[in-house]
Amino acid sequence: MKMPLMVATSLLTLGIACLGAGPVRGQDKQKEGAKPLPLVAVQQVQVGPLSRTLDLTGTATPVRQARLASPGEGPIQNCRVREGDQVKRGQRLVTIGRSGAAAAQVAASAESLKEQEAELNRTKILVQSGAVPGSQLDSARAKYEAARALLTKARESAGDYSVEAPWDGVVSKVLVKDGDFVAPRAPLVEMYDPHSLVIRLAVPEAQATEVSKGTPANVQLDAYPGKSFAGRVSLVYPDLDTRMRTRTAEVKLDVPVALIPGMFARLKLIFQTQTEALTVPGDAVLVMPNGDKVAFVYKDGKVQRQVVQTGLEAGGKVQIISGIKPGETVVTAGNEKLKDGTEVKVQEGAGK
Repeated sequence: MKMPLMVATSLLTLGIACLGAGPVRGQDKQKEGAKPLPLVAVQQVQVGPLSRTLDLTGTATPVRQARLASPGEGPIQNCRVREGDQVKRGQRLVTIGRSGAAAAQVAASAESLKEQEAELNRTKILVQSGAVPGSQLDSARAKYEAARALLTKARESAGDYSVEAPWDGVVSKVLVKDGDFVAPRAPLVEMYDPHSLVIRLAVPEAQATEVSKGTPANVQLDAYPGKSFAGRVSLVYPDLDTRMRTRTAEVKLDVPVALIPGMFARLKLIFQTQTEALTVPGDAVLVMPNGDKVAFVYKDGKVQRQVVQTGLEAGGKVQIISGIKPGETVVTAGNEKLKDGTEVKVQEGAGK
């Protein structure tokens, strides 16, 4: 059966059109076989200050403190202070009751000294006039010195029955009350100098040799939330605590702050600082099996492998001494299997 010419022509045209719209042979297979580009995160190199620090905790502690006692024994007759009282140097804090005999001894010794002094002056006049030999003057002087020594001893004994403040300070503990009977050298009162308060801390053995007098510190106190105080190490103990394996150090604040013994402090010791350091995130630097440190620099969709030299490492950042220039962008994630010249795709949200 013969097909009309017009119908045959239309079918031929439709067949050619359908053939032209079809895929080129092998094109789909090439697209399906192509590997996706590695997905990476990138970040621009930064320039700024970088410090190597050590975070520790400490306690406010007075350096100047005293535990006062008395060589004498007897009942507490008058305890004149309480915890928190501010006292002055020489102020009487506690009196022990058996001081009457000591006071009488002082009076008797003083009277004896007065008599010996008068006798010495009289003997001097007699010797000068030739009425008595010079040897009597030596005897009178010896008796005078002996009387003066007895008075000094009597005064010291009388002092044993009263406890006085050795310097200006604050009473921290009162260990007795009126009527208590105390033995010689029993602790009676504790006090401290509020101007001698420092922050005492324990430095781990691994960093013990890095701490020295003058090491800068940043101090935060729970008693002053939201505030930070600058200070410096004022003292480093010469030995390690053999039980805790730590070295004790003391930090003094640059500006006076009202501290209370026992206050908790958080410290950041600053060992080394670079003011204009070229830094990258720590994840951007890889250590090769041969010991080289490398980073991948991103530019125009590709990465370039660079051997770098690093410096300080702190706060998740690494200082780059050589190998990368300011303004360049480095790969911070997805760099484990990259090679030099690899085309990559930057993940969404990763800044360049």
